[in-house]
Amino acid sequence: MIPKKFFVTSGKAIDPISSLNAFDAALVDAKISQCNLVSVSSILPPEAEEIQKVPIHPGSVTFVVLARMDGDEGEEIAAGVGWTWEANHKFGMVAEAHGYMSREAINEILEWKLNEMARLRGITITEKKVRAETLTVPMDNYGSVIAAVVFLPSAVQYG
Repeated sequence: MIPKKFFVTSGKAIDPISSLNAFDAALVDAKISQCNLVSVSSILPPEAEEIQKVPIHPGSVTFVVLARMDGDEGEEIAAGVGWTWEANHKFGMVAEAHGYMSREAINEILEWKLNEMARLRGITITEKKVRAETLTVPMDNYGSVIAAVVFLPSAVQYG
């Protein structure tokens, strides 16, 4: 089972009831709430093609590298993913990060993580890309931010 395509998405939301409801609303915002998400680690196969976000058939078991951060009123939260390719496109790597921080901080941490992943593997990498969401949670609400690399096998049904 090797993914042939992937897309990157993100979402954020608030909810007055619970952090779980805010997380669900963030999945709706990212347009992946209809999927059964399975978290996986962070290697992109060499033949995987990055595509624009596509609708996925409801109920599909969908593999993702997911960054998630939940927060309470007044907190600044962030979640993001960064991705890059080995210089000869032999494989790619994905890093995820989350915490109480600004957009600038999450982007910097993702760059550091990708650089460290490359150093550990002794490889040169290409351009680094990042996708992050940040949110300052309003009073009397819970908040959630997510970012995900969504893997699509060749047999996936779209729509």
